[in-house]
Amino acid sequence: MGISKKSVTAEAAINALNRGQRIFIGSGAAEPQLLVKALTQRGNDLVDTEIVHLLTLGAAPYADPEFKHIFRHNALFVGANVRAAVADGRADYTPIFLSEIPRLFRSKRLHLDAALIQVSLPDAHGYCSYGVSVDVVKSAAESAEIVIAEVNPNMPRTLGDSFIHISQIDYLVENDAPLLESIPAEPDEVSLKIGQNVARLIDNGSTLQVGIGSIPNAVLKSLGNKRNLGIHTEMFSDGIIELIESGVINGTKKTLLAGKIVSSFCFGSQRLYEYIDNNPVFEFRPVEFTNNPFTIARNEKMVAINTALEVDLTGQICSDSIGYKFFSGIGGQVDFIRGAAHSREGKPVIALRSTVKNNTVSLIVPHLKEGAGVVTTRGDVHYVVTEYGIADLWGKNARERALALISIAHPKFREELLNEAKKRRLVYDDQILLSQSVYPENLEKQTTTKDGTPICYRPVRPTDEPLMKDMFYSLSTKSILQRFFLIVKAMPHSKLQKLVNVDYENQMCIVGIIQNGEQERMVAVGHYIRDPATGMAEVAFLVHDSFQNKGIGSFLFKYMMDIARQRGIRGFTADVLADNRPMQTVFHKSGCEMKTSFSDEVYHFELQFIKKESSYLT
Repeated sequence: MGISKKSVTAEAAINALNRGQRIFIGSGAAEPQLLVKALTQRGNDLVDTEIVHLLTLGAAPYADPEFKHIFRHNALFVGANVRAAVADGRADYTPIFLSEIPRLFRSKRLHLDAALIQVSLPDAHGYCSYGVSVDVVKSAAESAEIVIAEVNPNMPRTLGDSFIHISQIDYLVENDAPLLESIPAEPDEVSLKIGQNVARLIDNGSTLQVGIGSIPNAVLKSLGNKRNLGIHTEMFSDGIIELIESGVINGTKKTLLAGKIVSSFCFGSQRLYEYIDNNPVFEFRPVEFTNNPFTIARNEKMVAINTALEVDLTGQICSDSIGYKFFSGIGGQVDFIRGAAHSREGKPVIALRSTVKNNTVSLIVPHLKEGAGVVTTRGDVHYVVTEYGIADLWGKNARERALALISIAHPKFREELLNEAKKRRLVYDDQILLSQSVYPENLEKQTTTKDGTPICYRPVRPTDEPLMKDMFYSLSTKSILQRFFLIVKAMPHSKLQKLVNVDYENQMCIVGIIQNGEQERMVAVGHYIRDPATGMAEVAFLVHDSFQNKGIGSFLFKYMMDIARQRGIRGFTADVLADNRPMQTVFHKSGCEMKTSFSDEVYHFELQFIKKESSYLT
């Protein structure tokens, strides 16, 4: 269907607008640049005009100081191009969940006199695609009194609930111009480490929400070994193309719109725009669908990945302001955090750098800055990820949360954070400083017991104190006696915290963890302490009664032997009660050069390592 009957110049179209109106401008890369230019040029005739939009990639001349008495901007999400205007009070910010903006328009609570949008060429049936931005543009166009559309042959024809008929457009302005691009920067080393940590939370068959930026790009780069991933997101960029072409993203396991990449908008490079054009893999929907938490939750194994500006020690997430200064917006973070939380096996994730400004400012803080807004509440937060690890906060008390977050903070800030936590009575007064060392995730190892039970062997974490406590109080008297050489009736925090805080070098503790759904159970503990005078390490092991005779003790000993050898330790020393035959057998079968002595019903072992390549650390 031709467009000539409604085709006018940009100046003629803008002449249809009057003073005192509220005008919506299209989002992201779909910002109608020619119309924005014409609107600004006619500025003196449009006094008291309010401009409304989400994030846009292009210039925002209407927010310049020279137009402060003509245009008043109302940001539903504060982008870089209007941030100074909002900070100076020349523009407004409306905090709102992205999923609720369409209702704001349709209900006329925020009445739109006009919508300036950009669309594709009409097809043979007269339908134009909203292209790269369906998001809130669709509801704005369907709610506005006047619709002025910039028609661009470079706008890709995206499929889904993404069309407007030419009869619903009042004025058409032709403009053959390239779309605005946002080329994703290559993630740096810190972002890549965060991405790798997030990837550890993503199981095969998961459906992902990912955004744009250094950390989302790093997450995508860390997914090459995953299988059958799906996408249900509010937006995406170039990073998903490689994963689609390699088959990592195929949507076959999605429980909602299987095989489809569901999104409301995108921006990136010209390659991305060409890739999505008329591509039936992509399903573009408005945000009242993509961001509806109940819709999101229909995707099983939904993993929502969002970022933050700072996180306090109780898990409050600030992501829209730096103190009193509005920086961005609520956007879709809460929509997806809540949607993923209600998904079967879903995981809401907040990922951020531990510091900014060359490691001089910690983003894990004792309390949010004065004036900072809480976007994701401490009740909504589940996982927080930095380059130093993963803090699982859901269902944890304030003390456990504080310790978990301190453990993934930058080491140079951990002592300060712990002292602040003590001042606020968030942690025990005698809480020792958490390890300043980086958690050695490379020592995590998945295997199975003799009877086929999956078990994870990993270095102990400071947050493992509750698991170790539960294990101790479920042990038999015999097991306690064999481990401690006396009947220990209590294992208080003062003792436990010393067992779970190690430096991973001179002190090492490897635990065996059995996973039952979301419940973790500690069933084995191996611990050594290096003696710097001899180069040897004193070692001790404990296997829960219910898991003895399954090969756990043997594996744990050999694994710790490999770890110790790698760290330059010459061998182990150990004391074993005479009636602890299983542990003695483990030592006798170790392959080490062994010396033993016996006194007072206790065997003393000296086990010298034989130099060889490790068979457990590979």
